[in-house]
Amino acid sequence: MNESESMEGMDDMGGMMHDDSGEIPEGLEEAESPTYSFGDTVTIQTDHMAGMKGATGTVVGAFDTVAYEVTYEPTNGDSIVEKHKWVLKEEIPEAQNQEEPLSEGTEATLEASHMEGMEGATATIDSAEETTVYMLDYQSTDGGEMVKNHKWVTEDELSQE
Repeated sequence: MNESESMEGMDDMGGMMHDDSGEIPEGLEEAESPTYSFGDTVTIQTDHMAGMKGATGTVVGAFDTVAYEVTYEPTNGDSIVEKHKWVLKEEIPEAQNQEEPLSEGTEATLEASHMEGMEGATATIDSAEETTVYMLDYQSTDGGEMVKNHKWVTEDELSQE
């Protein structure tokens, strides 16, 4: 599946209905020396959602963790979401007390609520990356509303404005 098919699937499932609460998963630790700090202006170099790539964002949180790319079947009956980026170690019960990241192919339960139908879904781990993740506020490039507390973008998906 390519990025545009993935994005279409997200639009079909109400992908823009993400959690904007800013609530941080229990146990998630603030990054000690992130590349981008609270309040920094960044340019988003990824397209997890429509209107994201090239958008100017503001860092509202930086955290050191393991970020997982997962494939899951939403609990609300929507079609399978492939290679969703990112769900954190702290949002997967099976990963929370593990020293090493979960292996590719491992089944796990999602406690994240970034998207409709995500919480409680069974997922398969596609990849894991020890990294700094960021929560961002950004203005969508497609004329949409300001996105608050977007969860999550990794350091390599951002650049200085």
